[in-house]
Amino acid sequence: MEIEVKLRLPSAAAHQTLVSLLTPYHRVTHRQHNTFFDGAAAQLSSRRAVLRLRFYGDNDARCVLSLKANAVISNGVSRVEEDEEELDPRAGRECVADPRRLGGVHSRVMDRVRDEFGVSGGEGFVCLGGFRNVRGVYDWNGLVLEVDETFYDFGTCYEIECESVEPEKAKELIEGFLKENGIAYSNSEASKFAIFRARKLPL
Repeated sequence: MEIEVKLRLPSAAAHQTLVSLLTPYHRVTHRQHNTFFDGAAAQLSSRRAVLRLRFYGDNDARCVLSLKANAVISNGVSRVEEDEEELDPRAGRECVADPRRLGGVHSRVMDRVRDEFGVSGGEGFVCLGGFRNVRGVYDWNGLVLEVDETFYDFGTCYEIECESVEPEKAKELIEGFLKENGIAYSNSEASKFAIFRARKLPL
C-alpha cells in the first residue's frame, strides 16, 4: 500500500515560489513520460486498476512498469495498492508502439494482470495515451517532497507529493511551511490519471 500526502498548487507562480524556497534541499529532478494501458474490454479500469509504463529522461534511461489499484484520496491523503518493477526501456517503447506486445512481457506485474484481471496477449491491451511530468525531489525536514509539474495536452497541473507512514503528521508539517510562506494550496481530490481521463483540470 502506497500512502502519500497530495496537495495541489493553484498556479505556476505558486509552484515557482515553492521550488525557489526548496532549492537548498534539492536532490534530483526527474523528467517522466507516463503511458497508460487497459484491457480491450476495460478489464482494468472497470475494477479501479491502471497499468502504467513510466520512462525517465528524454533518452529513456529507465522504464518502470506499474500496476495500481483501488486508489482512494481523502483529505489530501492518497492510499493505493501499487506493484512495480523495472522493464527494459526498449521493450517498454515497443509496447507503447504496439500494445499487443504487453501480452508477451514476462514479469511479476504482467502475471498479475493476466491472472487477476484476465487480460492477456493478442488484442488484449489498448493504449490510453499519457502525459509528461517534471518532478523535483527534495530532502526537507526529514521528509522527501516531490514537487510535480504535470503537462497534459489540455493544460498544466502542479502538485506536492510526500510518501509517509504518518501522513497526517507529514501533511501538518507541509501545510505549516506553505502557510508560513504565503503559498496557496488545496487538498488534491483526484489522481493525475483521473485528471488525464477526465480531460479537465481541477478547479
